[in-house]
Amino acid sequence: MHKIIFIGLFLFITGNTTVFAQTEAVLVAKDTLKSNNIDPLTPAKAAFYSAVLPGLGQAYNKKYWKIPLVYGAIGTSLYFYIDNNKKYHQYRDAYKSRLEGHVTDDLAFLDNNRLIAGQKFYQRNRDLSALFVVAFYALNIIDANVDAALIQFNVDENLSIRPVLYPNDVTLKTNVGLTFNYNF
Repeated sequence: MHKIIFIGLFLFITGNTTVFAQTEAVLVAKDTLKSNNIDPLTPAKAAFYSAVLPGLGQAYNKKYWKIPLVYGAIGTSLYFYIDNNKKYHQYRDAYKSRLEGHVTDDLAFLDNNRLIAGQKFYQRNRDLSALFVVAFYALNIIDANVDAALIQFNVDENLSIRPVLYPNDVTLKTNVGLTFNYNF
């Protein structure tokens, strides 16, 4: 019983000493305007990094999920370029050897017109694949640049656009619209 009274008295004294102690209150003014440090060179850095190594600009922007997309697009286009180039050379070499009088076993069943058509087909596909490689490489650089610029874009919670349903007083039908709200 004495222990319970002693513990209760101890807690009462320590609890009240903090209540009755004099403390200095420091008022801190809260800045309502949050200053964002905007670095105008961030988009240029991201574009440069993507130009040096595709996907590095996306890593700089911390958009890691885009890196496999970049390498998938460029890698697939590069694969088709190499495959079409190999088949183009195969058809071209078979046609040249046939003109020299040598018959190869791999494309012996095709006539000269089919070998020429095959060359044109694979040459066209090879050129398109090269164009896709360059286009995806440029798209990688543009994506890194735009994404770095949009990261610095100020999106405030006080600004909103919401869909609204409101009745039309004349026709008594429901109208659909958008409201633009800005809270000060």
